[in-house]
Amino acid sequence: MANFKKKKQKRIIKPQKLSDPFNNDPSKIDYKDIQTLKKFITTRGRILHPEKTGVSPKCQRKLSLSIKRARYIALLPYTQYV
Repeated sequence: MANFKKKKQKRIIKPQKLSDPFNNDPSKIDYKDIQTLKKFITTRGRILHPEKTGVSPKCQRKLSLSIKRARYIALLPYTQYV
């Protein structure tokens, strides 16, 4: 008989859940608060994914809207120079 090897099962490592920095309260997010908004933008100017920041979906929608408003009135740059 032929020897069949068992396949090793891959372990799935789940990332740790991050705590919501706004405590699920989107009223704390404001487009005029540039220091807070900069924490959720990459160096190239992209909005970070909620899995990396730990923001709830409700706060992520408000956060992205605030970032876009701040960009529109030139409080935040659209892109960074390389």
